[in-house]
Amino acid sequence: MPAFAVTALLLAAGCSSPQHQTSADGHSRETARVSDDATTAANADGRALAVAAAPAATATTAAGSASTGRPAHRTTLTVSSYDGKTRRAVISSAANGNSAGKGGPAAPTVSPSPTPSASASASASASSSARRAAVGDVIASTPAPGAPDGLLAKVTKVLGETDAGTEVQTEPATLDALLGDDTAKGTVPVDPAAFDVDKLLPDVKVSWSRSGDVHVGPEGATVPLGSLRLDVSTEVPAAQGAPASAAASVSGFVQVAPQVDFAYGGAGTGTAPGSAYLGVSGDWDSGWAVKGRAAATATPLRIPFAKLHADPVLQVGVVPVVVNLDLTCYLQVSGDGKISVDVEQNLKGDFKAGGTFGTAQGWTPVSSSTMTSTPVRTSVTTAGSVRTTLGAEASVGLYGSVGVTADLAPYLRGEATGTVTATSATPGADVQGAWNLYGGVDLSGTLRLQLSVFGTPVLERGIPLGALHREWKLAGGSL
Repeated sequence: MPAFAVTALLLAAGCSSPQHQTSADGHSRETARVSDDATTAANADGRALAVAAAPAATATTAAGSASTGRPAHRTTLTVSSYDGKTRRAVISSAANGNSAGKGGPAAPTVSPSPTPSASASASASASSSARRAAVGDVIASTPAPGAPDGLLAKVTKVLGETDAGTEVQTEPATLDALLGDDTAKGTVPVDPAAFDVDKLLPDVKVSWSRSGDVHVGPEGATVPLGSLRLDVSTEVPAAQGAPASAAASVSGFVQVAPQVDFAYGGAGTGTAPGSAYLGVSGDWDSGWAVKGRAAATATPLRIPFAKLHADPVLQVGVVPVVVNLDLTCYLQVSGDGKISVDVEQNLKGDFKAGGTFGTAQGWTPVSSSTMTSTPVRTSVTTAGSVRTTLGAEASVGLYGSVGVTADLAPYLRGEATGTVTATSATPGADVQGAWNLYGGVDLSGTLRLQLSVFGTPVLERGIPLGALHREWKLAGGSL
């Protein structure tokens, strides 16, 4: 009996790593499967697909391959394991909790255009499970054992049955093989509670707020809905020979509400899609204080204080698109080791960084940031210069492949000449020179060749986002 091709596309039970996923009971899976059959029947080429966060309650699967004219639809199959070195995957049934290879009943399968032979093979005993995957099928999976960043792969060979399920050999695949002529565009907030946070300094506190649940780290912190906040305080090397009263320290907080931006523009000319976009954006709020006299350094002193990772799953129609988002929050200090400051700044705004593809221009960068700042406290003593940054490096990709890296670096810069003792509260007091305080923001980054996961041509080299630089005067004085 000829094997029929079924592609396993697995929709997540949440938007984070496997430990956040939950399994539905048999009744819930059957309900999802029946409703998905209706979705399959309604699907048509050129359809505009919705983009949203994957459902957080019911684990479902999907099947189909646009490259062979089979629209994507859901099934009850799962990727039970994956070996990244050999690129072998094991596909099993999610409906009954075991594989047909263990002697259990075959899982219900869905075929866009079933034939009598296909229906018979789907209801056969153990040996039929090998026919649930065929050469040419595409697997798109949420985070699974051996594939923590999700999986997007094409079946090149069906190897047979194991105790865990059907083993297949795979190779990398692209999203256009699944989405075909369909289009999709949307922005999905990332659940702040989905981030795994690795604290790199001892005095880092984490707070977040989401609908129905709030976690507060530092006492009194107020976190807007959908935001993640990190508070930090640390000492920095003081200038050599500086008195004890000039000991240097930096403290502050970063508050961010990240979003994933995704777009796919349907089939274009040739083999590439008509358009595509992947990026990260969001609201930003930070405040930090610098006090003392930092040591002189030939290069800026960079102090990472937290690393964050999340794997939000976007549901694009019935296709699960796994996005890998990493953030590294850091402090950075540079100066000549002469100036002593006691300054504090609050900064708010938004940012966007990503890459957009069009058939005419290929991949081009997208970067923007709108920030405004307010000096809370300003005191500059003696001549010199200092610059402090409280920023974040971000990377966003699909199925474990980095597509965009960005460095958002809001900063505070002070400089003074002559002999200066001045404060914003008493401008001009005891000034024997001039002093100025500036706020600013830098945004830089790179597009990576792995954005070809959309099905676009491979980039020969990384494309810089382009240096976005803005600076504004906060305070100053002179004779």
